Amino acid sequence: MTEHRFNNSYIIAISFISALGGYLFGFDFAVISGALPFLRTTFGLTPWWEGFLTGSLALGCIVGCLIAGALADRYGRRPGLMTAAVIFALSSVGMAFSNSLTDFIAMRFAAGIGVGMASMLSPMYIAEISPAAVRGRNVAINQLTIVIGILITNLVNYLLADNGPDAWRWMFGLGAVPSLFFLLGVIWLPESPRWLMQVNQNEKAIRVLSKIGNPNFAEHTVVDIKRSLQGALQSTGASVWSAGMRKAIIPGILLAVFQQFCGINVVFNYTSTIFESVGANLNQQLFETVSIGVVNLVFTIIAMWQVDKLGRKPLMLAGAAGLSVIYIVLALLLKNQAAAGLLSVFVLIAIALYATSLAPVTWVLIAEIFPNHIRARATTIAVVALWAAYFVLVFTFPILAQQLGAYGPFYMYAGICVLGFLFVRTRITETKGKTLEEISGGFH
Repeated sequence: MTEHRFNNSYIIAISFISALGGYLFGFDFAVISGALPFLRTTFGLTPWWEGFLTGSLALGCIVGCLIAGALADRYGRRPGLMTAAVIFALSSVGMAFSNSLTDFIAMRFAAGIGVGMASMLSPMYIAEISPAAVRGRNVAINQLTIVIGILITNLVNYLLADNGPDAWRWMFGLGAVPSLFFLLGVIWLPESPRWLMQVNQNEKAIRVLSKIGNPNFAEHTVVDIKRSLQGALQSTGASVWSAGMRKAIIPGILLAVFQQFCGINVVFNYTSTIFESVGANLNQQLFETVSIGVVNLVFTIIAMWQVDKLGRKPLMLAGAAGLSVIYIVLALLLKNQAAAGLLSVFVLIAIALYATSLAPVTWVLIAEIFPNHIRARATTIAVVALWAAYFVLVFTFPILAQQLGAYGPFYMYAGICVLGFLFVRTRITETKGKTLEEISGGFH
């Protein structure tokens, strides 16, 4: 059999451009951490409103996922990515010029629509254009751009913090710049070959596949996709909730919810609150966000290197087990008012564990475990569940921290990580090295 050869530079280029949606996701996700101390003063936030303002991004994400799913099935993956870029740009400017809490929350909700669209479409697109041998690494590029977005945003927040009480307006407004770069990049991207074949544009699909790999790869992939789509037509009703599909859908939803309820995004979004509770000043709080961003980036790169070698399941198990232990340590340190420097060490260990496991691997699994014919709809359901869980997490933390102390919620997150470990161990099947069609074969 002729060997499959790939145009690796082209594959990485289109993966990175698509993954710029992840950068914008990282921006909107991280900017709130540096801006919250200013927003508390500007808008007089109570714990309830602080939680709702932070979580309003997630409510927009849910709407964005629903829009993206419909757009992706009807018009293709590219139009959805373009729409996300435009929404990012407009909402960034809108937040910067908000003069009331209502206006700001409305614009943050709109930003969430863009984040939700990109969080679903970018990894799905990359999975659909990537050969099996490098799919895990390529989908993890999306997580890499998320953490680059988080790091650069935290660094910019730190540098802007001394610019007076309106520094937060610059923090949000600068998001329009990468949004425009993303829009220009998406215009150059090819459409997903799997979507093209789904809508009977086979010649276009073959042209795209021929750019990705040699003729043998293109021919072999076309045959696999056709077989997969024919199997979909023969499957009973081709419903997302049919008995065969539920074997993929339910684990996908639970993975998405676990990635959020594991609790790490409390550390990302409420860094200033956590370190303020042990007496750190504003400058040190913002410096900690930068440290978190650096560690997050370094360990995400390690995860990209390992996800196609070690596999998905071992990384998920290690992350869940490690976080459950670290959270108990963090709870004890916060309860006993430990020095900020010691607290920082264990916060950074938690970030490192998450960055090499639950953060990238969950997105890889969600992008690859669903069959071709329901991938857009199934991914929508899983990512909607993820953002709903994120809203619950970030909305409840300020309220729980007020009632239980900043340390109290971390005991809960440790327990959830133990349950997540048991779930991954018993319900998740390794997908390393399999084509999307081979993975799909188990669900017809």
